Amino acid sequence: MMQIEGLRRHDIDAHGMRIHVAEAGEGPLVLFVHGFPESWYSWRHQIVALAAAGYRAAAIDVRGYGSSEAPDEVDAYRIIHLSGDCVGVVEALGAETATIVGHDWGSPIAAAAARIRPDVFTAVALLSVTYEPRNEHRPTEVFRAIGGDEEFYIEYFQEPGRAEAEIAEDPKRWLEGFYFCASGDAPPLSEGDVPMAWVAPGAQLRDRFRYPGGPLPWLSADDLAFYAGEFERTGFSGGLNRYRCVDLDWEDMRAFHGVPIRQPSLFIGGEADGPTMWGAGSISRYPETLPNLHASVILPGVGHWMQQEDAPGVNSALLDFLASLDAD
Repeated sequence: MMQIEGLRRHDIDAHGMRIHVAEAGEGPLVLFVHGFPESWYSWRHQIVALAAAGYRAAAIDVRGYGSSEAPDEVDAYRIIHLSGDCVGVVEALGAETATIVGHDWGSPIAAAAARIRPDVFTAVALLSVTYEPRNEHRPTEVFRAIGGDEEFYIEYFQEPGRAEAEIAEDPKRWLEGFYFCASGDAPPLSEGDVPMAWVAPGAQLRDRFRYPGGPLPWLSADDLAFYAGEFERTGFSGGLNRYRCVDLDWEDMRAFHGVPIRQPSLFIGGEADGPTMWGAGSISRYPETLPNLHASVILPGVGHWMQQEDAPGVNSALLDFLASLDAD
């Protein structure tokens, strides 16, 4: 596990939900929200860079992960509740406002928090998963259509216990394959091969995993062991329950149908990142959906885990964005 000078790890009461925070530095608050299957630790390089640049960098374990509280009920993972956790964290840390930064599932959480509480989240940075305002399409119907004759991975995750049983057989090995396949280090697929995001009838997600020959440049053996240890302790249901709330989110966010994010914003994607590529249409609509977009940065050769795969590139884009806020 990477050692971070001045790191403070503690649990806080976020309006009735215990949330674990890892933070360093002093100055304007920047709140980092991770995705699946990750941890506050996914932001380790950003915590170091931002703390050194004069910011208070605080990364949470999203509810259901790591050392944060993990409710049993599926509907406890609705995006409106996770947005509330983010608000509670900012207030518990003694700040009035923050820039919120989200990656993977953290991106829609950050986007929802910014729409619900623009007075608290005065700027927003979204990594990998593009911003698309709520529309008329029920999410599970969209994912069913994407799957075609197979199951798209989000559809595969819908049934409680199904993915958990697959992962439980060897969590560390499952994580290694999942991380590698979604990274920029995975070799291109051969003609006729199907990406691991699609699951054949009667198969498991891991059946299409490929694995690295050893530790990756951005994911050491110690890093992988840290992630595996967190999930072996807490299980995967909390993280997977986020996927199981997509239709509930669509219902909860009805009042925000079609609403743009008007705060200053930043998008960072990866040239080899699935959600970035799938979100090309959403990116083309950013002049309307993110009218105060500072920049849309696509990192060459980078896959899904961009804040780890290309920490210098992500840090540079974030620091440039934050400097623009300070200049306003």
